Amino acid sequence: MTAQGNKPSGPLEAAAQFIRNHDRFLVVSHLNPDGDAIGSTLAVGWMLEHMNKTFQMVNEDPIPPKYNFLWGSDQVGLISEMPEEERFDAIISLDCADIRRMGPLHNRIHPDTPLLNIDHHATNEGFGSCVWIEAEAAATAELLYDLVNELQIPWTTDLANCIYTGLLTDTGGFRYSNASPKVLLIASEMLGYGVKGSELANVLLEKMTYAHLVLLQKSLAKLSFAYDRKIAWISVTVEDTAEAQAVNEDMEGLVNYPRNIEGVEVGLLFKEIDNGTFKVSLRSNGKVDVARIAKSFGGGGHTLAAGCTLHGDLDQVTSQLIQEVGLALE
Repeated sequence: MTAQGNKPSGPLEAAAQFIRNHDRFLVVSHLNPDGDAIGSTLAVGWMLEHMNKTFQMVNEDPIPPKYNFLWGSDQVGLISEMPEEERFDAIISLDCADIRRMGPLHNRIHPDTPLLNIDHHATNEGFGSCVWIEAEAAATAELLYDLVNELQIPWTTDLANCIYTGLLTDTGGFRYSNASPKVLLIASEMLGYGVKGSELANVLLEKMTYAHLVLLQKSLAKLSFAYDRKIAWISVTVEDTAEAQAVNEDMEGLVNYPRNIEGVEVGLLFKEIDNGTFKVSLRSNGKVDVARIAKSFGGGGHTLAAGCTLHGDLDQVTSQLIQEVGLALE
C-alpha cells in the first residue's frame, strides 16, 4: 500500500511520512534493552543512514556485548552522555510501552517535539504525535520489516540481521505462540539475505555466562510454589548479584525456569535492584493475562510476558503479587 499525497492512509504510511518529513532524529528504545529493542534501534538507524538523515541512537543502558555483531551497535550512545542542550527535529521511540521506559530522557523531551511511537505492546499508552502500535505483532522488528519495504530501503545482510534478531529473541527462538506465519515468512526471507540463523541462535539464545549459571543455582535453591503448584517463582537479591559478579544481561531467561515446570500456569522472577525495590518478570502459559496484573502495579507488557516494579521487602512484594495472580487463576 502506498501513501497518497500528504494524507497517509494508515499508521505504516504515516510512520513512513513522518521519517520523510524530518531530517534530524533521536532514536531511542527502552532501558535494559533486549534483542527486539536493540535490533529495532539499529534497523531504524540503518534506514535513516540510507536516506541520508542525521540521527543519534541512544539508550539509558549499554548494549550487551553479545549484540556487538550487529551493524551500528557501537554507535548507540548513553543518554547520560548526551549534552543537556542537545535538540532534535524529531524522536523515534521503539518498543517502549510507556514513555517512562526510556529512563530519565523522557523528562527532557519537549512536548512540542514530534515523536513517532512504534511498538507492539498492548499496554502502550499511545504517547507521541504519530503512533503505530500493533499488539498482535510478535516484535517491533516485525513492524519495521514493513517500514523498510514501505520506504523502499534495499535489503542487506546487516539490515536483515537486525530484523531477524528482534524476531528471534521476542519469539523465544520461534517457539512462542506469537511466532505467526508472517513472522516465519519474514525470518525465511531474512535468511535469504544472508542471515546465519543457527549462529545467531547460538550467540543470542544458547550461550550462557558463568554469572548466569551462578544466579541460576542461587535462584533455583529458593524456588517456591503456591496454588497447587500453578504459580512458581524464584528471586535474585542484591547480594546474589554481587556474589555472582552479574550484570542485568546475566539474568535474561531466568524467569523461564519456573514457568516451564509442568503444571505451572504463571512463573515469576523477583529481581532486587536495590534495597527494597524489586523488578518482577511475569510469564504465563496461557490461562492468565499477566499484562493486566502488571499494569495494576504500574507495569505492562504482553498477555503472556510482562513486568512491573514493586517496593518493600521480598516477603511483602511476593505476597502482594502471588495474591493477585491467584485471584486471576480463580
